[in-house]
Amino acid sequence: MWRVKQRQTFAYAGTRPEAATQCPFCSVQCKISVEEVSESIAGQRRAAFSVEGVPNAATQGRACVKGMNAHQHALHSERLQHPLIRRDGDLVPCTWDEAIAEIAGRFQEASALHGPDALGVYGGGSLTNETAYLLGKFARVALGTRYIDYNGRFCMSAAASAGVKTFGMDRGLTFRLADIPLAKCIILAGTNIAECQPTLMPYFNEAKEAGAQLIVIDPRRTATAAAADLHLQIRPGTDLSLANALLKVVMEEGLIDEAFIRSRTNGYDDLLAYMAKVDVDVAAARCGVEPGMIREAARAFGMAETGMVLTARGVEQQTDGHLAVRHFLNLVLATGKIGREGCGYGAVTGQGNGQGGREHGQKADQLPGYRSIENEADRAYIASVWGVEPSSLPGKGVSAYEMMELVHQGVIKSLFVMGSNPIVSNPNAELVAEALKQLDFLVVADMLMSETARMADLVLPVTSYMENEGTLTNLEGRVLLREASRPAPGEARHDWDILCSIAEALGKGRYFRYKDAEAIFNELRLASKGGIADYYGITFDRLRREEGIYWPCPSTEEEGSGLLFRDKFAHPDGKAVFTADQGPAWAGVNEAYPLILTNGRVLYHYLTGVQTRRSPSLAARELENFVELHPYTAERYHIQDGEWVLIQSEFGSFKVRSRIKEHIREDTLFVPMHWGGIQNVNRATRPELDPNCKMPGFKTAAVRIRRL
Repeated sequence: MWRVKQRQTFAYAGTRPEAATQCPFCSVQCKISVEEVSESIAGQRRAAFSVEGVPNAATQGRACVKGMNAHQHALHSERLQHPLIRRDGDLVPCTWDEAIAEIAGRFQEASALHGPDALGVYGGGSLTNETAYLLGKFARVALGTRYIDYNGRFCMSAAASAGVKTFGMDRGLTFRLADIPLAKCIILAGTNIAECQPTLMPYFNEAKEAGAQLIVIDPRRTATAAAADLHLQIRPGTDLSLANALLKVVMEEGLIDEAFIRSRTNGYDDLLAYMAKVDVDVAAARCGVEPGMIREAARAFGMAETGMVLTARGVEQQTDGHLAVRHFLNLVLATGKIGREGCGYGAVTGQGNGQGGREHGQKADQLPGYRSIENEADRAYIASVWGVEPSSLPGKGVSAYEMMELVHQGVIKSLFVMGSNPIVSNPNAELVAEALKQLDFLVVADMLMSETARMADLVLPVTSYMENEGTLTNLEGRVLLREASRPAPGEARHDWDILCSIAEALGKGRYFRYKDAEAIFNELRLASKGGIADYYGITFDRLRREEGIYWPCPSTEEEGSGLLFRDKFAHPDGKAVFTADQGPAWAGVNEAYPLILTNGRVLYHYLTGVQTRRSPSLAARELENFVELHPYTAERYHIQDGEWVLIQSEFGSFKVRSRIKEHIREDTLFVPMHWGGIQNVNRATRPELDPNCKMPGFKTAAVRIRRL
């Protein structure tokens, strides 16, 4: 599952790296060291690297196969090292002065002709806190556009909005990772931690060794489900119904915590009226799970002295994902399992800085510190930090996919993309491809040539995780400092430095003068002060001494809050809120499209694979995309293992190889999300969005399949 040390041989051009750094991939943010230990052989420099997990407060020195091989993409010969501009149809090298002048001129032209909202900014959940913060400031101060959002919209938006409505705030985990072994019952809903965050599995294994029951909810028998005491193999799209059925059993058997409900929550009477209509057997039939298994799981959780519920994309990436999470939170609140050791709710963040990236201004409706762009007091405070008039700040924009629709409609004329690959990661990918082709001007800042960068008019080379210092916030709300000592290859520049240079060319340089990442972080601290995500008490010096600090941390004398909601929740009255809302459910399959398509991750790749496909050690383990289907399904459609198949929805189609597996439901197809082109699963995903958080329904599309 994970290793702490390995040695590799790898050829590269550049200078010698010796660095304690941080894995650039998932939200655990494991510390690692990468050191060159080779010598020149026969006149040719061959680099062997010693990669080790470094103990820190989050992962105790563990590192998974992706982290152990992350240096391979950072040192790859395909690293972008010079700006590229499109001339006569081809991307050719240009100078930084030419690139910056072209961007400034084209942006100013678009703004003058169509207004500042003709410009769009599209960020990423792997950017450092400093760059994420600066990107939001850049959009609103340097460009004056309302249109900024980021790919984290597809990761955490359902859980984030559910946490805000239920608790009054959103943080990935309401507990510390170290609290997991104290739980006596753990529900993992729609999360395959063993493959997506493998360095976390020892925490759950430790809990099991101490007697905890592990319940996994997933349509596939994953490596995580294989470790479970009980696996509820649910039909995709029915998580809300399952949460209700679990709570119904808890209520029927008197396993609720009435004292907690009375003293610390609101809305329980409405919930009782709603739950009176819930029938466990009917819900079980809808979910495709035996009623007895639901009752067993509910009793285990209700009777346990301590317990946790963790959700991830399986629950959240649905058009009712916000409410599905909220109904799981009903279960947590009704049993009083929050605010004490061994208890709580956790949204297992996907991207490296998915937590911090959504706290400081990349989201369409947000200002730093989790402030609202529609709140006049919040606008006034941030304007005072930035030295601008509150009236100059634009209003609320739209979500990431809605930005692509506005591009398609011609509203957004020019787009600046930093650290993201929207042509692969968005739903309804064919529409997104059409939209990007219609842009007057597309700029992409990345370290490698992504599918989106290939379409750009201008490509800017940025530094990698080993070269770009900054902070990231892991899934438990712990801010970590990622040190970086390797020099940038060629002319690659830090992403934040690029933003400052463009702002200078736009005549806004006085608002963007920083000597390093620490200077940006110090401004972020002030901007977040007094907000929900308060970083004011966190400094680089403290991070170096203490290895990581939880937010909120309002002063330099405080430790930060690891375990949330001990005494009160973040709503003004200090109480959490139940929900009795029932959103529109997915329409389901039909005669023309009789199967359910769901997507997800595999151990060896990350997001759209731009980085991991450049790692020989990782790419060799999964060379191409595939579809998992049950043997009975394969027999019904005359498909052999390893054959190319066409999967089609009403929105589009893609082609992959088949893998026949007994561990998946007969009515379900599973396809990873890491490939573009004809293997891109998102060519068939549907464009509908959750009305509460604008999360696309990645996990449920009605499709058909045939052999090629």
